[in-house]
Amino acid sequence: MRTGRRRDELRPVRITRGYTEMTPGSVLFEAGATRVLCTASFSDSVPAFAERVGRGWLTAEYNMLPGSSPTRVPRTALTGGRTKEIQRLIGRAMRAVVDLSALAGSTIQIDADVLQADGGTRTAAITGAWIAVSDAVTAALASGRLERNPITDQVAAVSVGVVETEPRLDLDYQEDVGADVDCNVVMTGSRLLVEVQGTAEGEPFSRATLDILLGLADLGITELLRLQREAVAS
Repeated sequence: MRTGRRRDELRPVRITRGYTEMTPGSVLFEAGATRVLCTASFSDSVPAFAERVGRGWLTAEYNMLPGSSPTRVPRTALTGGRTKEIQRLIGRAMRAVVDLSALAGSTIQIDADVLQADGGTRTAAITGAWIAVSDAVTAALASGRLERNPITDQVAAVSVGVVETEPRLDLDYQEDVGADVDCNVVMTGSRLLVEVQGTAEGEPFSRATLDILLGLADLGITELLRLQREAVAS
């Protein structure tokens, strides 16, 4: 539960690049107690539909590891409906800022593995995945695998919601489960919306409330974009 944090304040963010040594893009993204390992790697194959039009592809997989929450997550849950929904969201978010025609018949595979879950795992996965892809692309350009940079913009995501009648930014788990309204917002560096997922958990909410929540999301994503830029420049 939020203690000593303003309603418009992100949880502390920590970004560790090169967290593992076996993939060109590897980032541990931490938001408060949530920790997600994001990796990005290249393969030489593309789906048939992409090959027909001479494009590369980008796809994502998402998992909550068995020990990531107080109650063990069974491995059978790793292919469930929620998992598929989140990995599709990550893929859509990243494809919004990647020029697939520049991938030269390659696929970028993103893997987002939740090591510890305390709310906002999908938004952390998207924000961390952009950094992992950026690092993987930098390596591919240096090795000659890619001729030009396919990344066209940044993308980041954050949760917002209404908890105890108060609009709040970046919900942790306890806030999320008690929220009257729960939203996830994905936005590019150009401040274009990729996705808005908003749900009333009880009473319906107004357009005015949505506008307030989007304003909070914009504030949080602005900071996350800055942290991304600092991370890849370091």
